[in-house]
Amino acid sequence: MLEIRDLDAGYGDVRVLSGVSLSIGPGEIVALLGPNGSGKSTLLTAIAGLLRPRAGSIRWQGEDLTALRPHLVVERGLALVPEGRRLFGSMTVEENLELGAFAARARREQAAGLERVYALFPDLRGRRRQLVRSLSGGQQQMVAVGRALMARPTLLMLDEPSLGIAPRLVASIFEALADINRAGVGIFLVEQNVQAALTLAHRAYVLESGRIAAHGPAADLLRDPHVRRAYLGPLAVHG
Repeated sequence: MLEIRDLDAGYGDVRVLSGVSLSIGPGEIVALLGPNGSGKSTLLTAIAGLLRPRAGSIRWQGEDLTALRPHLVVERGLALVPEGRRLFGSMTVEENLELGAFAARARREQAAGLERVYALFPDLRGRRRQLVRSLSGGQQQMVAVGRALMARPTLLMLDEPSLGIAPRLVASIFEALADINRAGVGIFLVEQNVQAALTLAHRAYVLESGRIAAHGPAADLLRDPHVRRAYLGPLAVHG
């Protein structure tokens, strides 16, 4: 479904990604792990059309997206939930959700889309007229995920969805991601909670210093001593 080959990207004179290649199949959950500064967010930004790669290709269902503008990437079925959520705090929950349905096919199904989001996140239904800035961090993350779902994506990309959120709400969001995937939506997940990410994902890649350092089934990486030592702490190696 998504094929990235030999991708280079960066900002100004700084190269962040070097020769990155990866793939995501239909209906897969793929996690992307790596330390801060390794280029994870840069990769998502490039896929979403917000950063023009310097070399390499991004292909989606056979089509080259490398030079496509962001709104056209969304129309092709890829939606990004950015780190930090990027919501409009002075607007209501429902107004923020409606902004996700700007593509023609999504606008036609806006009412049904809202119902799907409220079914997935019941906590938001009673807050639909509430200003987003008054919500908790976890509730705001639900709005951010819901806004992306309003675009009717085939692939949902998430950048650190658990960042700064209470553990109880993190569990709710990961349960929702599993439900989203069961409905047929692929997921590409950048996540600092490595245990949760590898438990949810089918496959995973490890990005270090802008290059793919390891990849394989998520269960295998969860048992890999290097991954456990680097991302789960030294005690996890003996766990």
